[in-house]
Amino acid sequence: MHLLRYLAAAAIILTVTAAPALADGLVVPFVGFNFGGDSGVGCTSLTNCEKKHTNFGVSFLSMGTVFGLEEDISYAKNFFGETPGQDNSVFSAMTNLVIGPGVGPVRPYVLGGVGLIRPHVSSLASSVTSFSNNSFGWDLGGGVTVLFGGRVGVRGDIRRFHTMQDVNLLIFTGQKLDFWRGSVGLALAF
Repeated sequence: MHLLRYLAAAAIILTVTAAPALADGLVVPFVGFNFGGDSGVGCTSLTNCEKKHTNFGVSFLSMGTVFGLEEDISYAKNFFGETPGQDNSVFSAMTNLVIGPGVGPVRPYVLGGVGLIRPHVSSLASSVTSFSNNSFGWDLGGGVTVLFGGRVGVRGDIRRFHTMQDVNLLIFTGQKLDFWRGSVGLALAF
C-alpha cells in the first residue's frame, strides 16, 4: 500500500514539474516541379505531346529540437506528358523522418522516408482503358524553412522519389518509377 502511495506521489510530481514539449508544427501547402528520371517519359514515344512537370501538395510536420516527423502528400497531373486522348498522374503519400534544428527562424533539414507512390494512366480512345499501380516507395531530400515573425514563412526543398517494385502501366512498364521534385511552399507554424 505504501508503494502505491509513493508511485502516485512520484507521478504527480513528475506531471507538475515536467518540461513543456518543444514540438513545433508546420503546415506547408506547396507547388513543385518534377524533373529527371521518368518525369515526362511518355513524351518520347507519343505524338502531339506536351511535357507537364507541375505538381502540388501539402506537408504536415511535427518538429522537435532535432528530430521531426512529416507526412507529405503530392499530386502531379500529366506526369508522363499531356497527350490528347490520354490521362495520367502520379500521387504520393510519404512518411518521413526529418533531421535538423527545430528552433530559430532559419531551419535547414534533411529527410527520408517511405510510403505510397501511385502512378495512373488511362487511354480515352474507343474504350476507356485504365492502369494504376500502388507501389511502395521511398524518398530522400533536404531543404530549408525560413520563418518570418515566428509563425509564417517559406519552405523550399528537393527530393528524390523511387518505387521499390516495378511499375506496369500502358506507357511505362517493367521498371521502377524514379524522379525528382523541387518545391516551394508557404510555411504556417502552429
